[in-house]
Amino acid sequence: MLRPFRQVDVFTTTPYQGNPVAVVLDATGLTTEQMHRFAHWTNLSETTFVLPPSTPDADYRVRIFTPTEELPFAGHPTLGTCHAWLSAGGTPGSEVVVQECGAGLVRVRRTADGLAFAAPPLVRSGPVDEALVVRIAGLLGLDRSAVVDAEWVDNGPGWVAVLLADAAAVAAVRPTAVDLDLGVVGLHPPGSPAALEVRAFFPKDGATVEDPVTGSLNASVAGWLLRTGRITAPYVASQGAALGRAGRVHVSVDADGALWVAGGTVTCVTGEVNL
Repeated sequence: MLRPFRQVDVFTTTPYQGNPVAVVLDATGLTTEQMHRFAHWTNLSETTFVLPPSTPDADYRVRIFTPTEELPFAGHPTLGTCHAWLSAGGTPGSEVVVQECGAGLVRVRRTADGLAFAAPPLVRSGPVDEALVVRIAGLLGLDRSAVVDAEWVDNGPGWVAVLLADAAAVAAVRPTAVDLDLGVVGLHPPGSPAALEVRAFFPKDGATVEDPVTGSLNASVAGWLLRTGRITAPYVASQGAALGRAGRVHVSVDADGALWVAGGTVTCVTGEVNL
């Protein structure tokens, strides 16, 4: 069966400079096995499948797959899926699009910086055991003293994050065989175009993969760094330079204290997929 399909570049307004997500816009009738097999075939960091919502409070439901597993939530697939749904004629019930996913209901809205999602609550937070910090430093090829701080920042994918001395230290990281979902962050000098440099690593098929631009990690790291006074909002994070990308993530906090993560979205592929 031919189904409408989009491939969307996220956290950029320039095609092929962000992080792509594959979106199957009508996944009605597909089994989990079929979704998983197609996600494995696309070999992108995530592939999403749009379904009718199971609650009247949502505009659509989405299932999010990496090549190896299903995720309850992920950031750039949320924005890319919303972009694809809107571009295909989706009409939200209000000014805010409500996406249903494994993590619950996620709000998405239009902003001057692109589509923005409201950061979901963490499923795990708090300090990281010292033994794990030492192991993470080793995985990154660093001495333990190079890690300024570490925190669990898991909002679904499983992130643990470490703060290094600065953005230059983040850019210099050369990881070995990473075996957990790991974020590495450092501040740029004051006055720089971006306030924060972010890199994200995760294991796949026994190898270490770097994600080009990571919405979920940026959302959870923002909560940590804002809470500890290391950064102030609004700010821009840069990610992807090590992979030849130029991702830009815009973080803000609204009057109600909700944290929003925004970025550009652009369609790169439009067509149909036989599933």
